[in-house]
Amino acid sequence: MSNEKISLLEAVNLALHRAMTEDDNVVVLGEDVGVNGGVFRATAGLREAFGFKRVIDTPLAETMIAGLAVGMAAQGLKPVMEIQFMGFIYPALDQLVSHASRMRNRTRGRLSCPMVLRTPMGAGIRAPEHHSESTEALFAQIPGLRVVIPSSPARAYGLLLAAIDDPDPVIFLEPTRLYRMNPQVLQDDGKRLPLDSCFTLREGSDLTLISWGASVHETLQAAAQLQERGVSAEVIDVACVKPLDLDTLEASVRKTGRCVIVHEAPKSCAVGAEIAASLYERVLLDLQAPIQRVTAPDIPPPLYRLEQLYMPGVEDILAACETVLDYA
Repeated sequence: MSNEKISLLEAVNLALHRAMTEDDNVVVLGEDVGVNGGVFRATAGLREAFGFKRVIDTPLAETMIAGLAVGMAAQGLKPVMEIQFMGFIYPALDQLVSHASRMRNRTRGRLSCPMVLRTPMGAGIRAPEHHSESTEALFAQIPGLRVVIPSSPARAYGLLLAAIDDPDPVIFLEPTRLYRMNPQVLQDDGKRLPLDSCFTLREGSDLTLISWGASVHETLQAAAQLQERGVSAEVIDVACVKPLDLDTLEASVRKTGRCVIVHEAPKSCAVGAEIAASLYERVLLDLQAPIQRVTAPDIPPPLYRLEQLYMPGVEDILAACETVLDYA
């Protein structure tokens, strides 16, 4: 077994290699995924290993890519399609909302749609317009779609394998900012992780910090600084924002009595609002302070000069923690 550390991006590539080796029905398609190995090289080496019939370069046509994947999935294949950036995903919405998410219901269970849509998400890499969106709430609103967002190489590997196994469509969002950040030792053992479970990254007793995607990085930093001040913060990575593992979140907040939710998406109608509302329904009488949300503002992601002002930072999280800790 190797002790070499790999990045989240390499973990995605490793999972794709593993899935395609285990199951001949797994195919990869998207713009530049074959010859060039994808815009971030997430699919590097797949064409050479599995051939052009299973690693398919498509035209620049997201609607067509999604429609092709739906057709493949309905007929027994397991397509994994790549959209180059989340800001390019909107032409595929019709296929996802009108067909992929409804296939099982529409056919009364006769057909399913075992497809995965992979796409980079989020700001922080100095990209231009349409390359930095965090619009996971759009897909979380659609019945029939799972929405998964890994925040580490190990979770990217295990969750992607589980997503490919799933008989229904999964939106798999990869935080671009984390692609090459914080590599870790990872064994290519094929172990799947549960799709519908949160991951408790740090135990604590004074407050609960809930996050997902790239914001987990700053949330863990904030928790470490709180520990230096004598505050014990529990950190939970939601990982699957649809469906939500509310039982884990409830148990944590019931224990600590305080909660701060951190995400990079804009505040209005976001997944954080759903989590807060659900927790109020479940643990209102156990709360010692109002739930706080630390988010991006309700504006389009700005160009890179203002990115750091746009994304929630450690100081923003600490300020929200002070609010709940000082509440009387």
